Amino acid sequence: MAEPRVIRIVSGVDLREGKLLVVRKQGTGTFILPGGKPEEGETPEMTLSRELSEELGCSCHILGWLGVFAERAANEPDCRVEAKIALIRLEGEAVPAAEIAEIRRISVESAEVELAPLLRTQIIPALRNIAGPAA
Repeated sequence: MAEPRVIRIVSGVDLREGKLLVVRKQGTGTFILPGGKPEEGETPEMTLSRELSEELGCSCHILGWLGVFAERAANEPDCRVEAKIALIRLEGEAVPAAEIAEIRRISVESAEVELAPLLRTQIIPALRNIAGPAA
């Protein structure tokens, strides 16, 4: 059996008062973190800045890095996603743009939407560990 193709991305976690900003791409039912694939020559910071501008129409301030996480991809069969995750503070009002159909803020304690495996199994548990039980 062939190894799954790996998709490398950079994504941002904007967490405020226990609410995490997530996005849903057009034609999908799964919510993911905003971000995307780097273009040739881009640093992770450049990728995140470009993607958030394209997808949400706003900029961000990177507060630090949560880490690199890997899991099966939500919307691409037979693929794994490897994501470098930044802790960010969005600057400006986020509005759906490019391929983004919907933006929501969800509770990290009781996610009320369908989440990508990476978010559900790795990112949200990591955020709970950082923030404690009141996240």
